[in-house]
Amino acid sequence: MRAACKLASPVLNFAGTLVKPSITTNEIDRAVHHMIVEAGAYPSPLGYGGFPKSICTSVNECACHGLPDSTQLQNGDIINIDVNVFLNKAEYAISAHYDHTCVWEEVLQNKCLNKYNHTAIDRKFYFYQSEGL
Repeated sequence: MRAACKLASPVLNFAGTLVKPSITTNEIDRAVHHMIVEAGAYPSPLGYGGFPKSICTSVNECACHGLPDSTQLQNGDIINIDVNVFLNKAEYAISAHYDHTCVWEEVLQNKCLNKYNHTAIDRKFYFYQSEGL
């Protein structure tokens, strides 16, 4: 967790340097995605619950979890950028209800999340099958 936070802080600062009139939040998303991946991490929002972007960008009246898009930022806009990274790629998610081990990277790519809910306890991820699946 500490290593992920140590990475997320400079990534967030970098994202802030990109904020200027005429840039799109898509452009900020792409640049931040590249920086996170180059550091050997994975952008946590990407693929989580079907979220298609690497960061959340909330502009003006959007309170939180805004989706980066092609809208250009204008003078006077207020923007909030949320950066979350997953750094330890050695985690495995194991479920007694699933016939094989899901590698955590697959979970982040939404291959397992559709079938299982998860709980994080002491940096270990426990999966349980959702009812009705």
